[in-house]
Amino acid sequence: MNLAEPRTGVRFPFPAPPSAAGDVAEVAEGVLRSRISMPMRLDHVNVYMLDDGDGWTVVDTGFRGDTARAAWEALLAGPLSGKPVRRVVVTHHHPDHIGMAGWLMAQGAELWTTRTAYILARMLQLDHHDATPEENVRLYVRAGASAEQVERYRTQRPFNFSRAVEPLPLGYRRVAEGDTVAIGGRRWTVRMGHGHAPEHATFWSRDDALVLAGDQIIPGISSNLGVHATEPDADPVGEWLTSCEALREHAREDHLGLPGHKLPFTGLPTRLDQLIDNHHGALKRLRRHLEERGPLTAAQCFMPVFGREVEVVGMALSEASGHLNHMLRMGEVTRELSEDGAYRFRLS
Repeated sequence: MNLAEPRTGVRFPFPAPPSAAGDVAEVAEGVLRSRISMPMRLDHVNVYMLDDGDGWTVVDTGFRGDTARAAWEALLAGPLSGKPVRRVVVTHHHPDHIGMAGWLMAQGAELWTTRTAYILARMLQLDHHDATPEENVRLYVRAGASAEQVERYRTQRPFNFSRAVEPLPLGYRRVAEGDTVAIGGRRWTVRMGHGHAPEHATFWSRDDALVLAGDQIIPGISSNLGVHATEPDADPVGEWLTSCEALREHAREDHLGLPGHKLPFTGLPTRLDQLIDNHHGALKRLRRHLEERGPLTAAQCFMPVFGREVEVVGMALSEASGHLNHMLRMGEVTRELSEDGAYRFRLS
């Protein structure tokens, strides 16, 4: 969801992003940043390359496809030339982050990621569908989508993870909560986040003020906290809030956050406070909305959750459901399954 302009504590020391495929900007000694385009509203993903002396470590990779492949070929022939990519670190399993990892592995890189990210990615690659699964359609219905929206979703070409992610070879190096890893001449502590993706790895330098934040801490936008058919009663909002509060204990104003999207920034404590406050604010508006108008479906709760009309209905349904699931988990609401197949929530 889009947030208000960042508070004064958030600063952007590198306001101009790399402008073309294969371009890089140095954001710290031995740390390069590039952007890979994506065909969606959030039109890029950041990738980072850290100089290990005899090779490079790459952090996150972009969607599978011609655009990302051309960008990586330009990087390998240009700023990374002369030394091999020995390691690809993936912060979480989403396709814009792990999509080209298999391609880099085929050229000799070793994959480092969390156990959950690796297992989920391998599982989702095998879970290929020629038509939208009925479980996904049911999730739309349960969230209160209109008959027209449900039919459009049912008949559209289904998203398949295998189309967005290069095949992953068997085997990886696990990173876990509290690990210390050496990357780019620095020692990093691994700290996990949850909510946006399970077991999302962030890396906090012990030798200077760098944080590889992935999608766990992004300036200007909050990562989607969606509910999916694989776990329809999940509480991503609760997991997100717990994670942000835990990471807040380690954040300093001088930390340079290197996020998965948008610009590198300082002021991590302020940004984490914003993320926490944003979702508490959405929950407060949602309570008021249910008190005035309930019982309601997730589809009838877009305005209190997002504060605006929503264009991407699928992601909005999943995130509105996530907020209602959190209230259900906390005992603040009850839900009933209506004759039309939708859950309707009311304040307890």
